[in-house]
Amino acid sequence: MEKGRFITIEGIEGVGKSTHISFIANTLRGKGVPVLTTREPGGTPLAARIRELVVNKSEDPPSIQAELLLIFAARAEHVIKVIQPALARGEWVISDRFTDSTYVYQGQGRGVPKALISKLENFVQGALRPDWTVLFDLDPRIALERAALRGKRDRFEEEGIIFFRRLRASYLRRARSFPQRFRIVDANRPLESIQNDLKTILDTFLIEKSLN
Repeated sequence: MEKGRFITIEGIEGVGKSTHISFIANTLRGKGVPVLTTREPGGTPLAARIRELVVNKSEDPPSIQAELLLIFAARAEHVIKVIQPALARGEWVISDRFTDSTYVYQGQGRGVPKALISKLENFVQGALRPDWTVLFDLDPRIALERAALRGKRDRFEEEGIIFFRRLRASYLRRARSFPQRFRIVDANRPLESIQNDLKTILDTFLIEKSLN
């Protein structure tokens, strides 16, 4: 059986990832591609419980070190129990966030050394890396205004505008560092325009898949 493909969706809060993931999944299914959608932290019952510790506000939030290790603990479960089996079945996995988020949020945002994240990445994922990453880019001020409309904010959404400007800059640097993998989508446009871009991007993914 042909191995599936791994697509990750990235961007700061408020860029509309959930809406776009639904569109991407439905578009691929319409082309006869078997698709599994998932998210990080999450994807398994244990990883979902870890997500609550990482994302939800509490009187005893995790330290920076604990936050990093919790994220990779959830990722280990996710990779072993969800992502790798789905890819082996020939499915295309679409994940709302993956390790790029860790380099951005915990690396640039929290100051964790990149080399440490890389060691954990190699330990937890082995050779697994996304085939493609779609980065939804948006001015942090607009993004946070949109995120606020969802209601109660999580631990990360409580951070200030400067924090999210650093995150956006970090995402764009990663996109420049991995140009073959990343596709950047301007999220500050009408939904129809964004979806037209996504259709084009998905067509290129299907072409690349047929050539490899």
